[in-house]
Amino acid sequence: MHRLHRDPVPPNGLSQYQHGKDSWSNTCPTVAERAAIWGKLNAMQGDRCAYCEGPMGEDNRHVEHFRQRSRYPQGTFEWPNLFGSCNRPGTCGDHKDKCGAYPHQDLIKPDVEDPETLLVFTPNGTIRPRANLQPHDQHRAKETIRILGLDGALNQIRRSEVAGYIQTAEAFAEMAETFSEDEWLPLLQEEIQNTAHLPFATAIRHVLTRQSET
Repeated sequence: MHRLHRDPVPPNGLSQYQHGKDSWSNTCPTVAERAAIWGKLNAMQGDRCAYCEGPMGEDNRHVEHFRQRSRYPQGTFEWPNLFGSCNRPGTCGDHKDKCGAYPHQDLIKPDVEDPETLLVFTPNGTIRPRANLQPHDQHRAKETIRILGLDGALNQIRRSEVAGYIQTAEAFAEMAETFSEDEWLPLLQEEIQNTAHLPFATAIRHVLTRQSET
């Protein structure tokens, strides 16, 4: 989970629908309008789930309402309320919609705030609140992990994705002790840039920069 940058311009056709007059269904928005929504979501998320950063394909995704339609129907067609989520059972949007009621303010909204100020990924695939957070922020970090099911079935997947970068991180740590920052830091930044498009890129970056150790 990382900071997302949303195009403020809604997808074509979305603004014509209104809560109370229209309902979200297989025909509303239309196929063409859903394609436009996904075009905007993919531009923001990079074909990765907004929550877990796992890969999404056309058969493994759904348009996710950040505030559920059942509890916030007026947000059904609001562009800022829409994300792309994977369909992995027991995580992300699937878990959020089944975990019961919660104050929506508890959930980190990645297009409004930077989740990385509150969350950190570890080399063993887990996710946890950052150290030394204020009580309110620690509560929100824990609730986001719980509500989205980010610490559980996803751990093994993330562990497999980051495993190959642990040795690389150790090599950079050794270089930092031997060479000047000007010599090793550009190499680390290049490695981070080369992995930025990958699924679970934030977990990989946290491993490469050893963030869970601070």
